Amino acid sequence: MKIQHLIFDLDNTLYPGSAAMCNGITRRMLQCVADFFHVSFEEAVKLRKKNLPYHSTTLAWLSSEGFHDPEAYFARVHPDNEIEELEKSPRLRPFLESLEQNKVILTNAPSEHAERVLKYLGVDDLFDAIVDVRACDLKGKPAPCAYEKALAACGGTVADTIFFDDQKKYTDGFTAIGGTAVLIGTGYGAYGQDGIKNTNGVEENESSGTGRTIRLGSIYEFPSIVDNG
Repeated sequence: MKIQHLIFDLDNTLYPGSAAMCNGITRRMLQCVADFFHVSFEEAVKLRKKNLPYHSTTLAWLSSEGFHDPEAYFARVHPDNEIEELEKSPRLRPFLESLEQNKVILTNAPSEHAERVLKYLGVDDLFDAIVDVRACDLKGKPAPCAYEKALAACGGTVADTIFFDDQKKYTDGFTAIGGTAVLIGTGYGAYGQDGIKNTNGVEENESSGTGRTIRLGSIYEFPSIVDNG
């Protein structure tokens, strides 16, 4: 079936994980962890590394530990001036315009962050909708409801939609419901970095579901593997 819809993750997917914004977001998350547990920043790093694999997001982990103020968390992790950490991406708009499919954003961040980033990158008008972490009662990816909300927003099905993300646990979530996902970079947030071995275009059957995963170094390699005809 022809691919008619594209669902994109935002951070580390539409722009490289090497961007200063990614480091800034992580640093602010870790400070929230340190403050909540009353530990040093270094200890927060260790705690997050140990616990994050068992939760969809840092916020979900903190909530399981008794944290109850997600809006304060969002405001702290994504302040208004965070955009100063991001550089323009001249390639992005022409690339997205070259894709005939309609497009939506699916992010585990709040919508205000996504809106801020898309506007700064000059591509906000190219997306039909933003499905943020609030849309699924803060569950976010990889909860099935997050993908279902995004599919509803773009009017697609798992058969005619492709999902892009830089985190393997999130692409696994989409393949688990039968979809095709494009895993960007290494699967752990590393996006098209020199020296990283990419299995570009290789399809993987995921044991966690009936869908498939395609590995690419960056979103810009997508036209080489999709058939628009």
